[in-house]
Amino acid sequence: MLLISRTPLRVSLFGGGTDYPDYYLERRGAVVGLAIDKYIYIAALKLSGIQSYQYRIAYSRVEHVDSVAEIQHNAVKAAFDHYDIACPVDLSVMADMPANSGLGSSSSFSVGLLNLIAHLKGQQVTKLDLALNAIHLERDLLKENVGVQDQLHAAFGGINRFDLDGKNFRITPMMMRGECLHQLMQSLVLVHTGVSRHASAVVSEQLQRTRSGTIDRQLDSMLSLVDQACDILTSSQPEHMLQELGAMLNDSWMLKRTLSPMVSTAEIDALFDKAMTLGALGGKLCGAGGGGFLLMIVPPPARDSFIEAMAPARVINIGLDTQGSTIIYS
Repeated sequence: MLLISRTPLRVSLFGGGTDYPDYYLERRGAVVGLAIDKYIYIAALKLSGIQSYQYRIAYSRVEHVDSVAEIQHNAVKAAFDHYDIACPVDLSVMADMPANSGLGSSSSFSVGLLNLIAHLKGQQVTKLDLALNAIHLERDLLKENVGVQDQLHAAFGGINRFDLDGKNFRITPMMMRGECLHQLMQSLVLVHTGVSRHASAVVSEQLQRTRSGTIDRQLDSMLSLVDQACDILTSSQPEHMLQELGAMLNDSWMLKRTLSPMVSTAEIDALFDKAMTLGALGGKLCGAGGGGFLLMIVPPPARDSFIEAMAPARVINIGLDTQGSTIIYS
C-alpha cells in the first residue's frame, strides 16, 4: 500500500516570537500568517519483508537499516520509535523549497510524517491532533527550540490567526473579501537571501532573553500588531490594505531585529533595502532569521520589473494553500 502526504509550508505575517511557550505560558501569544502553495511530499510504502533491509529512508541521503535505532534522520527515528512503527517501510521525501529557509519546513515535515503514520496505523486524526502531535515530536521528543505556529499552519492551511493562552489554542480563519485576498496573493513574493540556517540554533539567544524578560516590550509590541493586521486583512479596501500591511511588516521587521543580533546580517539588510527601492511596500525576513527568504509586498503592476531588477537574487511567486496537510494518494 502506497501513501503520499502533501503538507504546505508557511509564511508568518505578525506575532512571531510570541508563539514560544517561554512567552505565551506566562503572558499571551498570538500570530497571524498563511500556508502557501509550496509543499513537502512524503511517500510511504509498506514493504513485503523480503528485502535485505527493514527501513529505507530517502531524503538528501538514502538509508537502508534493519532497526529504528539505526535510523539517522532524527525526526523519522523519534516518530517511528514513539508510534511503534515495526512493519518494514520505504519512506521518501520531496520538497518544493530548500530546507532551513524560514518557511517552517521542519514542522511541515513533522506534520506530514505524522499524517502518514496515522494512516499507516488506520487511525483517525483531526488537524488539531496533527498540530499538537507535531509540537510534541519537535519540542518534547527532539528538544528543538521551536514555537507552535508552524505546526498549526501546516496542519490547517489557509490564512489564520492563532491565539495562544496558556495551554489553550484558538484558531480564527481570516474572513477576507475576495478582492482583498486576490490583491494580497498577487502582491506577496519571496526573495531568496542565498543563506540557509537552522532555526533552533538562531533562536537560542532570543529564548534566553525571552525567559529573562529583557525583550518583553518588543514582544508585546509584536503581539499588538496581530490585532491591527487582522482588522486590515478583513477590511474592504484592497489598495489601503496593501499599503497598511507593508508599513506594518516594516515595523515588525524593525522590532524583530532587536530580539537577537543573529536575526539579520549586513547582506540581508542590503537585499531588503534594494527591494524597497525597487517598489516593495514593505516586508520582513521569514522565520527565526539569519537567512532564508524575505517576504515582500510588491503591487502587481510593479512585480515583473521588480523580479527582473532583483537579479541575481531569486524571486518566487507564491499562492495560498487552503487544505493543510492531506493524504493525496492512498
